[in-house]
Amino acid sequence: MTTSLRLLFPPSSPFFAHRSSHYPKILSHFPFPFLHSQTQPSLHFPFKPNRSSLAMAFDSHKTSPINPSQFPQLNDESDFETLLSPDGQISICGFGSLLSERSARSTFPDLINFRVARLNGFRRVFAHAAPIFFERGIANPDTKEISSLSVEPCEGESLIVTVFEIQRSEIPSFIKRELEFRFLAVFPETLDAKPYTSPAVLCARYSDEEFFQIRCKGSKEIYFQQYGRYDIHKIWRDDILPCRVYLRHCVLAARNLGDAAYNNFLDHTFIADRKTTIRQYLETTGSGIMEEEPPEPLKNRYGG
Repeated sequence: MTTSLRLLFPPSSPFFAHRSSHYPKILSHFPFPFLHSQTQPSLHFPFKPNRSSLAMAFDSHKTSPINPSQFPQLNDESDFETLLSPDGQISICGFGSLLSERSARSTFPDLINFRVARLNGFRRVFAHAAPIFFERGIANPDTKEISSLSVEPCEGESLIVTVFEIQRSEIPSFIKRELEFRFLAVFPETLDAKPYTSPAVLCARYSDEEFFQIRCKGSKEIYFQQYGRYDIHKIWRDDILPCRVYLRHCVLAARNLGDAAYNNFLDHTFIADRKTTIRQYLETTGSGIMEEEPPEPLKNRYGG
């Protein structure tokens, strides 16, 4: 089941022409095809969640090959609220920095029930540029070491992740902070393969087209504030490398969870080529990363 979404303003609309005159020329050269196309593309999304659709998604996940459309997509705060427990909490799935309980608590001070889980049907990939690394001075655009981590559906893959609960009041700030991601409702399981009975929110791979159209509402001004001011004109890429400080942090966080989580991270996390695992990367191009200390002001934030 899908829904179709069309641009509110066609590419030839004065809406775009009027605004492009107010920004640097580079902003008219976004990599989004629909900005230059004469047709209006239809973007298709997984179904809008409710209790029944979540149950169907769970049953499908147990018996069918992995299909991105089987994971309900959460498009706004009201979708998130369909996942709330009776006491007003929602589960979050961590796969990168949120493997670290210390990091998780720095973002969600009141989180509860931090635990390790397994998520089937996804792989981790360092494949999108992250503005926060530019803000904090740890991105290296010269070497293309600017990438953060996301997950994407991949049949046969299995990740060791963390799961914890936050309050309903924290949902708006969570959405704002993780703006570049696609939010999916997924069902993790315990490490001994017992399925969770409640879904968790997962930050999955998005696309440049959807980010611009939906998150930026088709506005070059909004895109500039989010990414363009850091000279980022394509978010999701296959030619970038992990941010060194962030990669080290994620590896340490996984190691702190135990051997199973550590080895799972090394062998089921890929750089943007989707061929090279992090274990292979750290043994070759990325050798030395684990011996590098974060900048002093960020040692606690990126200390694993």
